Amino acid sequence: MRAPLGWLRRNLVVLAGLATLAYLILPNVVVTVFSFNNPTGRFNYAWQEFSLDAWKDPCGVADMCGSLALSLQIALWSTLGATALGTAIAFAMVRYRFRGRGAVNSLIFLPMAMPEIVMAASLLALFLNMGIELGFWTILIAHVMFCLSFVVAAVKARVLSMDPRLEEAARDLYAGPAQTFLRVTLPIAAPGIAAGALLSFALSFDDFIITNFNSGNTVTFPMFVWGSAQRGTPVQINVIGTAMFVIAVLVVVAGQALGNRRKKARTP
Repeated sequence: MRAPLGWLRRNLVVLAGLATLAYLILPNVVVTVFSFNNPTGRFNYAWQEFSLDAWKDPCGVADMCGSLALSLQIALWSTLGATALGTAIAFAMVRYRFRGRGAVNSLIFLPMAMPEIVMAASLLALFLNMGIELGFWTILIAHVMFCLSFVVAAVKARVLSMDPRLEEAARDLYAGPAQTFLRVTLPIAAPGIAAGALLSFALSFDDFIITNFNSGNTVTFPMFVWGSAQRGTPVQINVIGTAMFVIAVLVVVAGQALGNRRKKARTP
């Protein structure tokens, strides 16, 4: 009895981590399995038989790939906008002291603490009072707004951990401000910027509540999935979900492999 208990105590943290990881991945496994299903009715909730029909024709459902392309387009543009603005704001808040800095810091992180339903209703009221037609641009503005906070948080944490002596050394070697930023500051801050960009893309692509309030007649992929669930979930939705999950895993693995390769290259 002592040996199993001792082994359990030594590996309790590892086992808890594996159990948590399995709990998080389980929905993705279910989605992947049912992407190969051939349901007899409208709802893809019970396993019937193995089939590759949905994978052979992922755009077989009307308007699904159009909504997917729209969601990818909005996510890409909102990621670019939020990353550019968030990176500039993070550097300004870390490197400079100005009046109202604390208030700005609180306002930047307010969207992260505010319930999405409150932000969605507030943005809707703002757009209606300004006479702006709901559609692609209102969705894009809303997504940039709530993604901005996450980019600032990721980049700010990276900038705070930077050693200022590296930039001072570059200036001592007669590097100009642009050279110092491009060759020293930006490469060091790049992991934080990339993390904020990836998080921003995922949040924008996945958002439903804020998008639903400010979309008008525009239908994104999450809205299409919600509407399809009311009358029958096509298997192609599971195919798209599985593909997005695999792509995300590959991006993370590639980033980890690249980071390990750079560490080995720097190791003497």
